Amino acid sequence: MMAMKPRQREKLLAILLLLQKESDETHPISASVIAERLEQSGIPCERKAVYDNMDALQRMGYDVVLQPGRGGGFYLGERDFQLAELKLLVDAVQASKFITTQKSLELIQKLSAQASCHQAASLQRQLYVAGKTKTENERIYYTIDAIHEAIAQDVKLSFLYFDYDRTRTKVYRHGGQAYLVSPYALIWDDENYYLLAYSDRDEELRHYRVDKMESLSLLEENRDGRAEIRGEDLTSYTDRRFGMFHGEEEEVTLRCENWMARVLIDRFGDNVTLIPDREASFLAKISVVVSDPFYGWLFGLGGAAVVLEPENVRKEMKRKLNEMVRKYRNNDVF
Repeated sequence: MMAMKPRQREKLLAILLLLQKESDETHPISASVIAERLEQSGIPCERKAVYDNMDALQRMGYDVVLQPGRGGGFYLGERDFQLAELKLLVDAVQASKFITTQKSLELIQKLSAQASCHQAASLQRQLYVAGKTKTENERIYYTIDAIHEAIAQDVKLSFLYFDYDRTRTKVYRHGGQAYLVSPYALIWDDENYYLLAYSDRDEELRHYRVDKMESLSLLEENRDGRAEIRGEDLTSYTDRRFGMFHGEEEEVTLRCENWMARVLIDRFGDNVTLIPDREASFLAKISVVVSDPFYGWLFGLGGAAVVLEPENVRKEMKRKLNEMVRKYRNNDVF
């Protein structure tokens, strides 16, 4: 058998890369142009050989389309990601608060490489998101990967946990001592990642903002808290919490104006019971973790939802309302 000429082995791959990078439905490439481009790259190619290689690519499962007529040619039709899908992913990357600005640019570049060079230009766009701030924690990606690894290996994690003070200085919780937890799930809520884990210290399930974790290490100890995680309905975990704050879970009954039905359904989905009441209102029963963000949500509704039960939640709502009024009446409130 005659030895294959130098670089002939590269021909099929070179044609595929050319189709991926430079062709789409509105920019087909003719066989003669493909042959010319390969010749320029040092790969001998006749026009007829282009058609043979296109047939080979089709047999291998690639959606190579021949657009007939003058000005026609070949282009790659079905891709791993269609342009509309790439636009959606680019928008999600730009809008994600937990992804740093630098990493956003890197990811968008990689996504753009999945389209033709002509389509990639439409992916380099600016999405304006109200009130959006990007995290500065570049290590969050490695933290997420380590959490997944710990869950897969059934081992505990240790990490430092911090907040920021008014000078933007990190302030470590627990006096800088490491947290020791058994990780079970990552939760996406309000554009932040949270780790759901069993806390050795508190002996209960807790959640932690992933972008506020650092110095994370996998330990050799097996995880605890299996009984607690089995008793938790993870699908409704975030629905019952406001801002992922801790608090006691209670069933709360609200009297709501009729227009509030859509608000409650959007917020709680199937986890809300709506009961006919008066002509202009209805009753709603929700299971929520009662915390300051929950009361803040009620404040924001401007009286369109009023707590009826339980009495302790109703009293606390009144107390917070009176405290708010007192602060607004006094000039020196702090």
